[in-house]
Amino acid sequence: MLKKDRLIRFDWAIKHILRDKANFDILEGFLSAVLREEVTVIQILESESDRELEHLKYNRVDILIKDSQGRYLIIEVQNQYESDYLHRLLFGTSKVIIDTLELGQPYSRIAKVISISILYFNLGSGDDYVYYGSTKFFGLHTNQPLKLHKREQTNEHFYVREVNVEQEIFPEYYLIQVERFENVINSPLDEWIYMLKNEKVREDFSARNIDRAREKLSTMQMGEKERRRYEKYLMNLASERDIMESAHQEGR
Repeated sequence: MLKKDRLIRFDWAIKHILRDKANFDILEGFLSAVLREEVTVIQILESESDRELEHLKYNRVDILIKDSQGRYLIIEVQNQYESDYLHRLLFGTSKVIIDTLELGQPYSRIAKVISISILYFNLGSGDDYVYYGSTKFFGLHTNQPLKLHKREQTNEHFYVREVNVEQEIFPEYYLIQVERFENVINSPLDEWIYMLKNEKVREDFSARNIDRAREKLSTMQMGEKERRRYEKYLMNLASERDIMESAHQEGR
């Protein structure tokens, strides 16, 4: 039986609930907390998790989003350890860039991609629960960042502005290591990670749209058929975790 105060797991919600335009507000709240800026979701695009399968390899779930700035945002939930996970992240962002650049378009039209991974396992070792990565250029001898300039046009004249290369061009990566979070709330993002880990939203939480998540992701909102499917998913997930843990023990 599902507990009344529990919310639907985020991986299930991404696959079955958050693709509905009426629920974009939940995605916008979460993305705004991660990126620390206002995000407006325009469109959910096709991704490999759109296939209606009960068992995806390693329970991987991802969703591809286009926002009001024309950026492509990948949210991916990973439940099991994968040794080449970072390699696959690079492949995923590269594929989005290639797929969104039409033949004959100039390279200046390359899409900006941001990848956000929600990890329910410990990837590597470290003393934080959220990690950020991007491409940066520094002087080999001076260690100073490379500064580029971009010529832009207004209605009246051209002007030159300094460009932050990594933010405007190269993919950015966020790794949220849910299991390392110690339930200490210091920011709006911490409130969302608390929800991811505990499947609850506390009454004192005030992050953007997290109250919508409390309302719309309640397991009590599920119909009987959907509830049975969800319970089966949770049982399968627990079983696969047991299998993986047994394999690890045998390996040791």
